[in-house]
Amino acid sequence: MGNWNLLGHEWAVDMLRGQLARGRVRHAYLFSGPPGLGKRTLALRFAQALNCPQPTAPGEPCGACRDCRGFITEAHPDLSVVAADHPGGTLKVEQVREIRRLVSLKPYQAGYRVVLFLRFHEASEGATNALLKTLEDTPKQVILILTANAPEQLLPTITSRCEVLRLRPMPIEALADHLISSGAGREQADLIAHISGGRPGYALRLLADPSTLALRAERLDDIQALLRATRVDKFKYAEKLARDREAMRETLLVWTSYWRDVLLRASGAATPIANLDFRESIAKLAGHLSLSRARRLVRDLETAQERLDRNVNARLLVEVLLLDWPTM
Repeated sequence: MGNWNLLGHEWAVDMLRGQLARGRVRHAYLFSGPPGLGKRTLALRFAQALNCPQPTAPGEPCGACRDCRGFITEAHPDLSVVAADHPGGTLKVEQVREIRRLVSLKPYQAGYRVVLFLRFHEASEGATNALLKTLEDTPKQVILILTANAPEQLLPTITSRCEVLRLRPMPIEALADHLISSGAGREQADLIAHISGGRPGYALRLLADPSTLALRAERLDDIQALLRATRVDKFKYAEKLARDREAMRETLLVWTSYWRDVLLRASGAATPIANLDFRESIAKLAGHLSLSRARRLVRDLETAQERLDRNVNARLLVEVLLLDWPTM
């Protein structure tokens, strides 16, 4: 399978494969990096490598046996995936307590029982404390894998008990080349590679689901309309958007990527922008805004995402954001 059939993260695969080959596997790992980087997929490939009964080489799963198929499809009896109900939700203490009971049992079929805690930065204080107890006394045949956007979001007492792998995005050009080899045209591949910021998991999802790209374009078109809208129209838009918090969360993410591009252009940075198909409107806005104003607009959007997760008044949140946007 070469690089465990993964796109990117070669150094991480080499390190984990080496630990397996030397029999030096840790009892707990933390894979960190922004959403869409492929942390979950790396964890599942690692679970395959841990448990494949017929590896093609030390630390190299065959990918075809019953265990390998079970882990990659998340249908293996010795794999538990634990997460909040939705991104931005809360991973609860009861979920971790159930895992504590489960890991006290021997693996049902594989050599190791693997527990994957997704987005552990969303864990409640109780869930964090419950996991800490598990980390302090993890059974020999259990491997715990946590994912988080950044290690700094977790308690030091958690990260200090894990092998931390800080995963990084791929070079945009290399990701675009891979997308072309997967059937994308050059223009589409360049756009997706830039939108994803080199995150292979997110890029592959965009390539597989054109409707996601279409929705993103609609949300960016909304920005252009809102910059010209009256106060009344902005309030109507805020009322409509606030009816669906999940859709609102996705919209805020798209808006943030756009205004970050404006900030990049306002600052004169050479960093590539994400939204290539809106480069003209981004350049125009950057020419009208001061660097401090552009920075504040990005910061306000990031703050709005945090507040949305705390169940504030969603409509008021959008109204405040839109009223502070420039008029074009």
